[in-house]
Amino acid sequence: MRCAHWRRVPLDLAREAREKSAAPYIDRAVQCQLSAHDEGEHFGLLTDADTYGTALWLRWHGTDETELVVLPDCPVAAPGPDVRAAVCSPTTPSSTPGKTP
Repeated sequence: MRCAHWRRVPLDLAREAREKSAAPYIDRAVQCQLSAHDEGEHFGLLTDADTYGTALWLRWHGTDETELVVLPDCPVAAPGPDVRAAVCSPTTPSSTPGKTP
């Protein structure tokens, strides 16, 4: 089950994300793409980045800390979200939660 936490994208970070991507718009709110959890960091997908195989994510912790991060796509194509979640998390090198190359 996916995390139920949502976060509004701060206007300055939305502008920065538009500058770093070819997307004509950025969502104003994102849902955490990780498995259900209450504490720790949350990651919401904003858009693909300009560099092939990467994406822009909004990372937040609590109500104060938000930042844009560029993460590489997860190289694992596994049957089912449980396997991908175990292998492709933001703390695993060369991974982006929920994206498949």
